[in-house]
Amino acid sequence: MTDSDVLDAAGKLPVVNTHVHVPPNFSAFATVADAIGAAVAEGARAVGISNFFDQQVYALFAEQAEAAGVVPLYGLEFITLDEELAAAGVRVNDPANPGRMYLCGKGISPFTRKSDAASRIAAAIRSGNDERASAMVGRLAEWFAACGLDTGLTAAAIAQDVADAAQVPVAWVSLQERHIAMAFQRALAALPREERAAVLDRAYGGPSGVDIDDPAALQGELRSRLIKVGTPGFVPEVPLSFADAYRYVLEMDGIPTYPTLADGVQPVCPFEDPAPRLAAQLIERGIHAAELIPVRNTGACVDAYVRAFTDAGLIVTGGTEHNTPDRIPVEPACVDGPLSDDARQAFWEAACVVAAHQHEVAHGRPGYVDATGARTPVPTAMLIEIGSELIRLVPSSRRTPGSPAAPVGMDHKGENR
Repeated sequence: MTDSDVLDAAGKLPVVNTHVHVPPNFSAFATVADAIGAAVAEGARAVGISNFFDQQVYALFAEQAEAAGVVPLYGLEFITLDEELAAAGVRVNDPANPGRMYLCGKGISPFTRKSDAASRIAAAIRSGNDERASAMVGRLAEWFAACGLDTGLTAAAIAQDVADAAQVPVAWVSLQERHIAMAFQRALAALPREERAAVLDRAYGGPSGVDIDDPAALQGELRSRLIKVGTPGFVPEVPLSFADAYRYVLEMDGIPTYPTLADGVQPVCPFEDPAPRLAAQLIERGIHAAELIPVRNTGACVDAYVRAFTDAGLIVTGGTEHNTPDRIPVEPACVDGPLSDDARQAFWEAACVVAAHQHEVAHGRPGYVDATGARTPVPTAMLIEIGSELIRLVPSSRRTPGSPAAPVGMDHKGENR
């Protein structure tokens, strides 16, 4: 299949996006249906879910995506820690925490029964985060009560509100900092403006620096001033070791993928600079795929990293995250304008590889990487062709091969059959 076979009426490659957070993760979208509707409205042909902590919503995502004619791609995201890099003070892709490395998995098999190793790691991920979230809510509730606002908030109450809003079972909810900040912002919003400002002044030890009538701005400030390190609500994260996260991706049949921050922060994190050295370091770690979230990068930077990755033989995906309240487009774009033709081509080809990897592994055939994380003998060009066929031709009435309607023993409401 040639590129001309997949171009749309305007002569562009189809819209694909490999990294979107979907409720009950914190998301710009209200529900799974909202996310799929936005993708369809922009003509997206493939969308990748990439949630933290829990994947029980993936079956619902698959059902609604396929019904809408969108190919669902399945991913994961983790916060990991490399002890050696931490000891050396090296900033990786978390500018505030040396040694802290975000790691993604692409093309996983979320509906197969987990191995014992995968189950152990998944349980540690979920329990560690839930314990941290509960502690954060408790500390913030006590702090605000001391500052004149008794919110009565608990982690359980916030989780139920998140579940109700997302129209999913509460068991699918694993609270994030953004959920917690939103809950306390809403509690503050119930106060008259003058009283709200006074409570914040006491809570911060000084006046707010944002428009306190702007929910998104105030949520961001609550996170930075009351939840992050050195603040009253801070509770240390419980990151996985890099080795455990990498193993979990492989246990889930996925492709370990490095999410690149690049010039989303200045200066660029040393681990990522320059781009060719980053590509070499990733290969040394057994990572053969990278990702960019172009909305936080300049076009020139995106092109430089895309070139470095592809020159080194890595695939490079592109996403949007949608993990803030901002309703940005589903189609990835740079902070200073549209993607270049080269970046769009690279993201399209990588999305095809992910789709092909899911499909081939589900049928017992080799995909992009094997169970050890090494590249398989299958040529990337062949996987691009397979994935292109899947993305271009899958009818809305047919389920993508390898994607059952729901996990065994579970219906889409999360209830045992």
